[in-house]
Amino acid sequence: MAQPIDIYFWPTPNGNKVSIFCEEAGLEYSFKPINIAEGDQFEEAFLQISPNNKMPAIVDPEGPDGEPISVFESGAILIYLAEKTGRFFPQEPREKYRTLEWLMFQMGGVGPMLGQNHHFRQYAPEKLPYAIERYTNEAARLYGVIDKRLGQSAYLAGDEFTIADIATWPWLTNHENQGQNLDDFPNLKKWYEGVENRPAVKKAMERGKEVAEAGLTLDDKTRDTLFGKGQYQKR
Repeated sequence: MAQPIDIYFWPTPNGNKVSIFCEEAGLEYSFKPINIAEGDQFEEAFLQISPNNKMPAIVDPEGPDGEPISVFESGAILIYLAEKTGRFFPQEPREKYRTLEWLMFQMGGVGPMLGQNHHFRQYAPEKLPYAIERYTNEAARLYGVIDKRLGQSAYLAGDEFTIADIATWPWLTNHENQGQNLDDFPNLKKWYEGVENRPAVKKAMERGKEVAEAGLTLDDKTRDTLFGKGQYQKR
């Protein structure tokens, strides 16, 4: 019987990617909560497997050579798990690189830009109109790119559900707080609702919420840990 993969996790879009993949692929996994509000991400034991002090990370007790392996960065984790299982990552060259294109689109564009959107619209201590407008507009632009693509194919990389979809969908679950209305993006909305209703996605999201049922309370201590000098200490 396969040993469960440990997911160092908090229910953020990047964390949810990994549990969604595991549920979709039928992989056993267990959560190792990393409470980012309390600063767990800076603990030395976690830094040994995620030197950039970001979650998620995984430890697979049954790595490629039969020995444990740790992997950090959510995109790398998805590629690792996809290659381990042979799921959601086409190997025909054209399909493979199309999948990688859209995965990198999420890693380099959707995640960072929507993350800045969240920060300035929800978390920044000052409401800065320039920043809010900039990142709300950039979010709309990215949604438009996705919408156009999904007018050409059922999923981001083509006609099959892949790690590109798994990576992107969690970042759009907070669309209202990003200042976006899915009705403005009909192709994206259809895809979004289809992914949302996949049984494995539902189960992963439910399990993730159980890790942090109370959500994030943004007091001064938490703000410092996530965004202030506590984030930038040399470690």
